[in-house]
Amino acid sequence: MPLTVDDVTRFEAARPRMEAIAYRLLGSAGEAEDAVQETFLRWQAADADRIEVPEAWLTKVLTNLCLNQLTSARTRRETYVGRWLPEPLLAGDPMLGPAETAEQRESVSYAVLTLMERLSPHERAVYVLREAFEYPHREIAEILDITEAASQQIFHRARKHLADGKARAAIDEAAARRVVEEFLVAAASGRTEPLVRLLTGDAIAIGDGGGKIPARVKPFEGASAVATFLRNLFKPSDAKRALVGGAPEIYASTANGGPAVVAVVDGRVVAVMCLEVTPEGIAACRSQVNPDKLARATARWAATGHGEPVPSPW
Repeated sequence: MPLTVDDVTRFEAARPRMEAIAYRLLGSAGEAEDAVQETFLRWQAADADRIEVPEAWLTKVLTNLCLNQLTSARTRRETYVGRWLPEPLLAGDPMLGPAETAEQRESVSYAVLTLMERLSPHERAVYVLREAFEYPHREIAEILDITEAASQQIFHRARKHLADGKARAAIDEAAARRVVEEFLVAAASGRTEPLVRLLTGDAIAIGDGGGKIPARVKPFEGASAVATFLRNLFKPSDAKRALVGGAPEIYASTANGGPAVVAVVDGRVVAVMCLEVTPEGIAACRSQVNPDKLARATARWAATGHGEPVPSPW
């Protein structure tokens, strides 16, 4: 039966929360939007008058669509060119969802989203629903058609798998900018020593080009190797400018709640490097350069203020 105005209004009110859930589950803004749209089609086909708790019904449908997507994604990512990394979201993007608690902020951090690739689909779903959206295990069990005890066990197992990604330092936007500015000064110095001082001894650097932009599949490991890579990466060249369509402007920004370097050419975001900051220093530099995963960042960049670019040799 056709949806009423109230039915559509109810769905639209739930859309931001559903998009935030789907993004955390899938690590892709585009796939999250598709999952929410498919949920709307299911809502449109259902008899809304017979659904007692619409929010619970929508969450269950959305989560199960995402679980199916995660299962098929594992097969697709086996043929993905290079290393798969999540799609970064710039500061203020509503798809980042709730950020009132440390757990909510951490669950959408780039480091934890990357680590969540280790989890099974059910582990990821339980972790996201419990940690980021504070669903009780009773409701999670109903959503996933498991027992409450199983939900609790899966949650503890997921948290254990993600324990390595929990050492991030809490950092506000102003502090994040200072970290990125210091990092960029060191990267542009042409020397590795300033970078080594900013990095942890076991730092890594890795990128996702999706086969469209060159990116090393195997990560650089160790402060010296990462510093050498970064020194060369930030060295201007005609070949690099040709690759991204011009001389990029470099900005100190935030993505997924953490410090990020954003490269922009003619208003188009061409790269986002997320820095994982720990009390010991920068532990990881994860770069998203796949154009397919930067469209939303570009739209967000165009719609918001972002200050002046950092002086750079580009």
